[in-house]
Amino acid sequence: MRVAAYVILPASVLVVLAGLLAPVPSTASHDRGAGPTTGPGVSRGFDRPARGFAPAGTVLRHAAPTEVGLDPAPIDAFLRRLPSWTDPEHGVDYLFPGATALLAHDGAVVARRASGYAVRYTEQQELPPGQRVPARADTIYDLASLSKLFTTLVAVQQVEAGRLRLDAPVARYLPAFAAGGKGGITVEQLLTHTSGLPADPRPPLWEDSGGLGARKEAILQARPFARPGATYRYSDLNMLSLQLVLEQVTGQRLDRLVREGITEPLRMRDTAYIPPATWRPRIAATSYKVTPERGMLRGSVDDDNAWAMGGVAGHAGVFSTVDDLAVLAQALLNGGTYQGRRILGPHAVSLLEKNYTSRFPRDDHGLGFELDQAWYMGALSSPRTLGHTGFTGTSLVIDPQSRSFAILLTNRVHPLDETPSTNSARRALAQALARSIPVRAPGGGRSWFTGPPVGQDNGDPESDGEETDGQYTDGRSDGTLTTGPLMAAPPRHAARPPRDPAGPPPGRGRLRIGYDAFVDIDDTDLFVLEHSTDGGRSWHTVPGTELSGYHGHTWQRVHAHLPTGRYPAGVWLRWRYTTTAPGGGRGVNLAGVLVTDGARVLLDSDCPGAPLTADGWSALPPPWPLAHAADLPSGGLAVGCLPDEGVH
Repeated sequence: MRVAAYVILPASVLVVLAGLLAPVPSTASHDRGAGPTTGPGVSRGFDRPARGFAPAGTVLRHAAPTEVGLDPAPIDAFLRRLPSWTDPEHGVDYLFPGATALLAHDGAVVARRASGYAVRYTEQQELPPGQRVPARADTIYDLASLSKLFTTLVAVQQVEAGRLRLDAPVARYLPAFAAGGKGGITVEQLLTHTSGLPADPRPPLWEDSGGLGARKEAILQARPFARPGATYRYSDLNMLSLQLVLEQVTGQRLDRLVREGITEPLRMRDTAYIPPATWRPRIAATSYKVTPERGMLRGSVDDDNAWAMGGVAGHAGVFSTVDDLAVLAQALLNGGTYQGRRILGPHAVSLLEKNYTSRFPRDDHGLGFELDQAWYMGALSSPRTLGHTGFTGTSLVIDPQSRSFAILLTNRVHPLDETPSTNSARRALAQALARSIPVRAPGGGRSWFTGPPVGQDNGDPESDGEETDGQYTDGRSDGTLTTGPLMAAPPRHAARPPRDPAGPPPGRGRLRIGYDAFVDIDDTDLFVLEHSTDGGRSWHTVPGTELSGYHGHTWQRVHAHLPTGRYPAGVWLRWRYTTTAPGGGRGVNLAGVLVTDGARVLLDSDCPGAPLTADGWSALPPPWPLAHAADLPSGGLAVGCLPDEGVH
């Protein structure tokens, strides 16, 4: 409960009042480990980021969003939209023939849904409806570049075992790799895509008719385009080279290393290179290949260079399900263990989320995992968020701070790679989960929310268009929360103090403004307080209130002021959020607005009748509906509000 005195009182009096009223602790406490966090029907809250790993004994279970304290509305909205992305009749909304999505939070799988078809086409012709194969929750997909994560985990296992050093030259393990000026490239640079190697083998490996030995030799003979460490270039050659290193130092093929080191310990029974024929009825088809002539693919890796490597490659080739990937994601959140079976130590897991490429802005990268990539991680993105995407339309996003993850598997390339970017769906999935996790106003009072639109697609590596709900826009969106005129006369809900003849005339005191802000937006977006003295015809920024970017998923108290002066039309305030980046974080929450002129409280947003007009903002219920289960504040009127005021 916020203590608000409507006549400015001495501090000693306020201290006594606060003690008598026994306010509950604010959820914005700097002690993030204090107080209840999770439990039945309670979510930690997006504004209470977790530190460290989840309990090692966390095991996935299925639960409705409300059972773990989540708002089901954003998740339900995503699930309603998923069928439109898998239906060609939806025109520009169509993204992929089939998809399976999974969302989990604090060990609970809160959504698991399939839509569309695992097989819809034969060659380039659409199959009759009766011959199509629907996508299912347990459909097996070609992961494409998500396979790089398995290669990474094997590499970090070898580092733990002492067989590899991150700072060692690759040529220490593969002397032939030094050819072409590559002698200085390290293992770490392969894992972080800073080796200077080009993106792909040229010519493609599948054009080499000399067999597997000749193709491995071609990888070793590749020439860099830049000196090691000088630039970031996402490269399949990095992971193909790492595959050769791993096979050299262990004496085992990569598929065996993945099976014995990852999938068998975690009991990921539907994950493998070269899936057996018995899996075929559950496998989603991918491309119809003409060059090279491979026909319609279903169970054979879509990537032609991985196919040329016999289906087992460091950059592609793994097939899996959302359920198996969920186990892997939870194991990483647990610090490398799941159901008592450990695949990595906690320190090794921390290396996956350590940013090794901070010198290359917007290309943050841990070992093998991408970090903080809002173009597909959406509102789950943060400096600690790790994940990856795949060419077939796959993505995995793991957010340690909310102990959540989002998985989307699709067959975007079925039958041809002619569908639009899938990034809008990837972001929307992550956004749905992030917005379902509550952000609670400090003190439990009234609060408002606004955020970037969900579903736009621009400003990312795979898309040069901008769309939202099938309509193209300029990508710009504004939301405002505006007061009525202040200082022209005491507001109806403010008590008028006795007039001091020696003091300033009414409306002439220095305007003091304070408010709580939770800001998680793109660096190019802006949240700002503005004022107007001409009835809203012109607006000016209040100094010191401009905020953008990431702020640690915590609330901050903003203080500002306007100078003493006469304002015949009163002073109007508005909080404005402007976004041009659809992937720009969760959004903005505003609460605890208190405006005084040194003698009077002119506006307290916790009063139901506080004159605030929302355009593009949503008023949130005080308190969060399930907050009582965690002993959180129950809302109610601030001290001094008139109880008969209607909600504005």
